[in-house]
Amino acid sequence: MSDEALAYDTALRIVLDASGLLRAENCVVTACLGRILATPVISTVALPPFDNSAMDGFALRGDSIVAAGSELSIEGQQAAGDGMAHAGGGAWEIMTGARMPEGLDRVVPVEQTKRLTATRVRVLADVTPGQNVRRAGSDVTVGEHVLAAGTVLQPQHVMLLAALGIAQVSVIERPRVAVICTGRELVDDPSRALAPGHIRNSNGPFLAARLPLAGAKVVHAETVGDDADAFESALRRALDAGAKVIMTSGAVSMGRYDFVPQALQRFHAQTLFHKVAIRPGKPLLFARLPDDVLLFGLPGNPIAVAVGLRFFVEPALRVMFGLKQETPCRLPLSKPYAKKTRLRFHLKSRLHVDTHGQLAVQVLEGQESYRIRPLADANAWAIVPADVEALPAGALVDVYSLGHLEGALPCGGAP
Repeated sequence: MSDEALAYDTALRIVLDASGLLRAENCVVTACLGRILATPVISTVALPPFDNSAMDGFALRGDSIVAAGSELSIEGQQAAGDGMAHAGGGAWEIMTGARMPEGLDRVVPVEQTKRLTATRVRVLADVTPGQNVRRAGSDVTVGEHVLAAGTVLQPQHVMLLAALGIAQVSVIERPRVAVICTGRELVDDPSRALAPGHIRNSNGPFLAARLPLAGAKVVHAETVGDDADAFESALRRALDAGAKVIMTSGAVSMGRYDFVPQALQRFHAQTLFHKVAIRPGKPLLFARLPDDVLLFGLPGNPIAVAVGLRFFVEPALRVMFGLKQETPCRLPLSKPYAKKTRLRFHLKSRLHVDTHGQLAVQVLEGQESYRIRPLADANAWAIVPADVEALPAGALVDVYSLGHLEGALPCGGAP
């Protein structure tokens, strides 16, 4: 393994090649939010299951148009939830969603009628065949593919599955992920006063919040000091918890307390790369432990952690889910941007509509890897390639959403 920093594309290919598709499992629909379908959903029923009224009114029938002014006897009534009824003719009082009586084929809204007596009604407007009737199967037909494999299940999908009477679906199991933060300066307890030189641990809460949004299950999380033995014990606890992906923050650079690379050797890990030509996050380490457990050693700065998760871990999760890799949007910069060459930059950015009504991307102030506030204001990541030094306003750049499962960007980039 070379000491030279790898190009991003080369490092990413190593990560993707080391990742594998996970198994499918059944999941009840009431608990499937955010899960990823392993197989397509094919409807065995029609939706609606029967012809029903779209209005409160009167169900009628006729050879063509029932003309305004027609007077009809009221032969029955049909409410939502009533079973099949057989109509010989006349008008049937009907409620929204009620099954159409057999033999009737249209509905006149109640406001377009005048009730003459308890048993007679006058139609005040022409009524054509099929008017205000929701036909069986007009939404979903029997045998229709309603959801494709790879769909990230959202509330609207749960609504559809519930309407079709589907109790469970086949989904890809959640990757089991452990998070280990290192640093004797870190304080986890927000109620604890900070001693001189200490800081709050922001990486742990960020990863614990972001990983479930990325489709993973956090099975273990802890913080250890700058101590190799403590780190190795934490690593064992992560493995005992069944983690198949381990994310660490800190202790991967070149300082006295950067012990992660050496600790991994004692676990018989294969370090696949250490250092990538990116900013932030250049010291990023990627290793494979026994039993194909993947370890992402991220630098300790918060934005380096965010970049490592978004642009290395989440692509690996997509392989595990059987999803295609993302296609970024190409959007114009609202202002010029300049950087040094040799490193690919991942920039905290914000999408906005410019003065011409076009979608554009603004690179936010405060791109240093320690600055968290700009990330809180960001709604996207903009990418400037390693070999680019300066870009004018209007230059097109690749833009990614904050998370790979958070839906397509307004410009249509694939989730």
